[in-house]
Amino acid sequence: MEQLNTWLAAIESFLWGPPLLILLLGTGAYLTIGLKFMPIRCLGQGFRMLLQGTHHDQKGEGEITPFQALMTALAATIGTGNIAGVATAIFIGGPGAVFWMWVTALVGMASKYAEAVLAVKYREKDDHNIYVGGPMYYIKNGLGENWVWLGTAFALFGAIAAFGIGNTVQSNSVARAIAAVEPGLAVPYWITGLVMAALLSVVIIGGIRRIAKVAESLVPLMALIYILGALLILGLNFEQLPAGFAHIFGDAFTGTAAVGGFAGAGVMIAIQMGVARGLFSNEAGLGSAPIAHAAARTTDPVRQGMVAMLGTFIDTIIVCSMTALVIVTSGVWDSGVTGAELTTQAFNQGLAGGGYIVVFGLVVFAFTTIIGWGYYGERCVEYLLGVRAITPFRVLWVAAVFVGAIADLKLIWTAAGITMALMAIPNLLALILLSPVVFKLTQEYLAK
Repeated sequence: MEQLNTWLAAIESFLWGPPLLILLLGTGAYLTIGLKFMPIRCLGQGFRMLLQGTHHDQKGEGEITPFQALMTALAATIGTGNIAGVATAIFIGGPGAVFWMWVTALVGMASKYAEAVLAVKYREKDDHNIYVGGPMYYIKNGLGENWVWLGTAFALFGAIAAFGIGNTVQSNSVARAIAAVEPGLAVPYWITGLVMAALLSVVIIGGIRRIAKVAESLVPLMALIYILGALLILGLNFEQLPAGFAHIFGDAFTGTAAVGGFAGAGVMIAIQMGVARGLFSNEAGLGSAPIAHAAARTTDPVRQGMVAMLGTFIDTIIVCSMTALVIVTSGVWDSGVTGAELTTQAFNQGLAGGGYIVVFGLVVFAFTTIIGWGYYGERCVEYLLGVRAITPFRVLWVAAVFVGAIADLKLIWTAAGITMALMAIPNLLALILLSPVVFKLTQEYLAK
């Protein structure tokens, strides 16, 4: 088993190496330039559409509102990567990795925009008369029959990845986080798994409409509590903010020393960790979020694209930045610990009991990730096997939450990383090949 994990780790390291990171970042940069920086220029317009709602979208076809679609996507996106992933990036790449995480998010907005535009443009109705879409559908309907195999590959890898990164590793993180709060009163893993499975079954059985209703209530609340907690800590330590920002911007181009067995983290490592963890957190280019946006009630693909691109901004520029700034300004980023433990240490350093904010974030973020990815996995399985596979999938999805809470998932973590990379490749190829469609639709909409 150890040998198998070593082999899988080597495959994961290769897949998430410079070639894929360049493809992810390069696709985002290409789309940003092709769109004439529209996602950045129209950021304010996107927020206005999200907050105000429009008569156009109320008249549009779809299953859920644009706001619910974004919250469903954010439910799946905002997860352990915002807490543990950011800490790992800083631990390995130094504070400079945060700068490259921000750069990745800015170009990633174009990728997320293009994904949603194509998802709405090429969506279709299934046998239950429900709108479905995502990379597998815009590959099939946009690129033609010769590319159907690529859409099938995405759906297959997406279904497998869902059970890993979107389910078992999340429940595993929750069970261990709860057990670590009070070691003397540790809640057994199986109890946490059972409670999570019961709660999940109530949500997921209602399909996209119930998932969206839960997401639109829970996601803003959980994000607001976490952000306010981080802002409180930063406010109490505001004198450290200038030095923190100087550290981030300076180390982005000069590199810095890192601990934990690393001789030093140069500029290339800072870039690699910033890009990798940024993309891992916001999932821009991965192809997951457009599955949710395809169900949105809207009159124009571009409108939903403008709402969708906000997901990358909220996830990375706002939520991830809160984690990063608390870690950097606390001065514990080079203490020798990493992951969620480093984030917890930083929050405790800035505020007595601040670690509880991290535990709350981990638990709620992970649970909503399971809800969001449950919808992604369901759509992938439906694409492969038809609507008859939906009910068996939901049963397996709930059972997997319990198994994840009690199992040792070292192998699953590695396998999940591999399947996520294999999801991204077909989606990125489709984004590049269908980019003329995105550019044309955008130009026509903005000319109105």
